[in-house]
Amino acid sequence: MLSSEPTNPAAAPVSELTPARRAPAQLIVYALLGVSAVFFALHFLHLNADFPNNSPWMDWAKYTDEGWYGDAAIRHYLTGHWYWEGDFNPAVALPVWPAIEWIVFRFTGVSVGAARSLTLCVFALTLFTFYRLISRHTRAKTHSSGPALAAPIAILFLCASPYFYVFERMAILEPLLIALTALALLAASHMQPFSFRRGPIKALLPALALGLLLPAMVLTKTTAVFLVPAIAYMIWARAGYRLRTALHFAILPALMAIGLWLAYILLIVRPHYLADYKYLFSANAYTGIELEPFPTVILNTITDGGWMGHVIYPLFFVVLALALFWRPRLFRNPLVPSLLLWVGGYFAFLVYHNNLQPRYYLVIAAPITVLVALGIDCFRQNHTPRAKLVASLLAALAVLSIVIPDALLQLHFIRHPEYTFEAAVNGIKDIVLADKTHSHLVLSISGSDLTLMTGLPSIDDDFGTLDLDQRVKQYRPGWYAAWNELDDDKMDALTPLYRIERVAAFPSMDDPDRNLLILYRLDPAEQTTTTRAHKRHTPKPLITKMGQQPSTNQLKH
Repeated sequence: MLSSEPTNPAAAPVSELTPARRAPAQLIVYALLGVSAVFFALHFLHLNADFPNNSPWMDWAKYTDEGWYGDAAIRHYLTGHWYWEGDFNPAVALPVWPAIEWIVFRFTGVSVGAARSLTLCVFALTLFTFYRLISRHTRAKTHSSGPALAAPIAILFLCASPYFYVFERMAILEPLLIALTALALLAASHMQPFSFRRGPIKALLPALALGLLLPAMVLTKTTAVFLVPAIAYMIWARAGYRLRTALHFAILPALMAIGLWLAYILLIVRPHYLADYKYLFSANAYTGIELEPFPTVILNTITDGGWMGHVIYPLFFVVLALALFWRPRLFRNPLVPSLLLWVGGYFAFLVYHNNLQPRYYLVIAAPITVLVALGIDCFRQNHTPRAKLVASLLAALAVLSIVIPDALLQLHFIRHPEYTFEAAVNGIKDIVLADKTHSHLVLSISGSDLTLMTGLPSIDDDFGTLDLDQRVKQYRPGWYAAWNELDDDKMDALTPLYRIERVAAFPSMDDPDRNLLILYRLDPAEQTTTTRAHKRHTPKPLITKMGQQPSTNQLKH
């Protein structure tokens, strides 16, 4: 019978610190957590502000994703219907986040502030889970080494990071995926053999939790399948690195996860929403790996990891090198290989997808941050007083070299918020509501974000199971909001039904291709005219097999 105590040497407590040593040591922990709490609280300021303009991260998610992936919750609250036939309905394949938003909106109403506050609550759950997970797998090595500081250091890195600040404040899918993966690792680390003597409920709870978390991860973002090996390793470590025992541990959560996912697909998706389910994967099935030489793809994927921090990211590779050649005991902590599998699994997805957007790296930035904290804490613990002093100074220097520049940039974002997008959509709202002769329905690539921020109904102009001309005939929008210009293919879909009149333009955000939001009024055409369709060249890997063919620019972002 396996013990329910942690199986790794790193997690096993050695000897307790004396009271004289414990007090100053605890002061360090409290100081790190106190600073972390201040930075986390600052995340809640200026929730309606733009994604920071002229930041190091040019990511088109700021124009679309917060609305897209919460659309089902937004529409259900505003109209009573979460599903709009023929339009873009990502909630069919990714229902977890909009379901959570739907619950919140019932109490708060629909607003971008409510959605972003929810994301920050998810971030808080991530911080708590990582703290528990790290604390469970780290202990002081000797009397003189002091307490393990990896957990508070990791929390400080996460809270002070400007990269996490900008993306964890966005109501997108990645923050929830990180939280669920961390919870799954924590559940896996508590797995234990079933025993009536020790209490069957206590033994079953981690397995049941894991059986729920795994399908929740995949139904939050399907790329979660690349993270399953990290959880499998933790189960194997918990089983004492015995394969048969690990399989016994894994069978219940695996069967639960597969059963729940299949039940959702077979009972809900297949009978009612199969076309929408297929379309989401068709529109995202392309892989840019075919467009460049494989070594170039690998190099770009690795170098673009610098988005997460110009100090912490190189330090991650330093930690790996030192662990391999100086402190291999770091790898005896099962959390370390699990986090490395997390990083490696998602890197594999990024290489395959080769659509390197800053937000995608958020999923690997979390485990990398924790690994750096674990490495710093491991390397500072030495036996001789002189070595301990040198190691502690180097560890402090490493922590400060990460935190100080990160904190300064984050504080810059906090002190200089801009509200150009909010001003633009509110300007559109005022014009639309003032016109009583046109439908309030807005057609736009940023329509879902506009609906989230203003409550105006919208449909997408670039994604949908129906082609745009069919969708326009079905829904009859009264307005069209486009970024910078009116594309030829959009003109082809609109001109048979409408005369397009430019009404207003609003400078907004910083991307050269998307920094002017133009509002067009769609007046009914006097007669139907036949227009020549403009053929866009779309690279073969980007061609969608069904539904509307999105623009190449949008697919690349």
